[in-house]
Amino acid sequence: MKVAIITGISGQDGAYLAQLLLSKGYKVIGVVRDLNRKLTGLEYLGIHNDVTLELCDLWEQASILRLLAKHRPDEIYNLAAQSSVGLSFEYPIETIKFNFVSVLNFLEAIRLYDNKIRFYQASSSEMYGSVAKLPVAVNSPMHPLSPYAISKASAFWMIVNYREAYKLQCCTGVLFNHESYLRSSNFFVKKVIVEAIKMTTDPDMVLRLGNLNVKRDFGYSPKYVEAMWMMLQKSVAKDYIICSGTSVLLADVVRHVFNNLGVDTSRIVIDEDLNRLTDIEDIYGDNSEATNDLGWDYNLNFYQVLDMLIEEELRNSVVRYPLSKLPVL
Repeated sequence: MKVAIITGISGQDGAYLAQLLLSKGYKVIGVVRDLNRKLTGLEYLGIHNDVTLELCDLWEQASILRLLAKHRPDEIYNLAAQSSVGLSFEYPIETIKFNFVSVLNFLEAIRLYDNKIRFYQASSSEMYGSVAKLPVAVNSPMHPLSPYAISKASAFWMIVNYREAYKLQCCTGVLFNHESYLRSSNFFVKKVIVEAIKMTTDPDMVLRLGNLNVKRDFGYSPKYVEAMWMMLQKSVAKDYIICSGTSVLLADVVRHVFNNLGVDTSRIVIDEDLNRLTDIEDIYGDNSEATNDLGWDYNLNFYQVLDMLIEEELRNSVVRYPLSKLPVL
């Protein structure tokens, strides 16, 4: 039985990755900061009793070394991070320190304890920022536009350094935006869907949003975690772009959700206070290396994903959606 450690198991990717690994016969160790914290993602997927939870302070290399010695993992998936772009402007020092130091602690611990452990680092398209040429490839020049993006770019190059200097089996998955029912409510797509459902029963409610004239490459989390696992099965570690390959205008995302639920788009209020200090106008990636090298198969367009997310949200919503208005999916 292979053993895998997942940090950030409380997030959407952590839960879906745990489900995938369990289905493949792994023993899964989930790293948490509080053993009493309710892990709603694992509970929703019905796997909370199948994952072993462990406390580990990612600020402390010694704590990581104890974790490795106790469980002797074959694979580590590092998904833990301060992952909000907006919050990174409010807490730039904390964001950069944690998102970099935690990765460095893992790499050093692996180097010292067992350099055969395979290590996956979760990264983001945000680190490419204002790119001159689309689509984005792994070797595209980086121009990060936020403290969060800077932290991810720094960790990316540290992975490269340890792979080249110490021959560690470590790699980075550069995941573009990806969504699921388990997405946190502070992220754009989840927020739009949840608030639009509430608006179906509250005629006075409006939705305040920031700049909708930007485009993003969106995908589906349960499919993206498959690529994470595939990356660590390769005999030679390599970094990959994981994306859909196309970008969608945020205004079109909102329009699709509102139209699906029968909510008038006139109830959207553009609030400039919600705009980022710096923003990427358009970004999408090239997933050809992942599809060719890994055999990763992704053929969903984002409007299909939105329909699936709306349907799942409606099934689980506390809001009583009028049956006569249920969308045809």
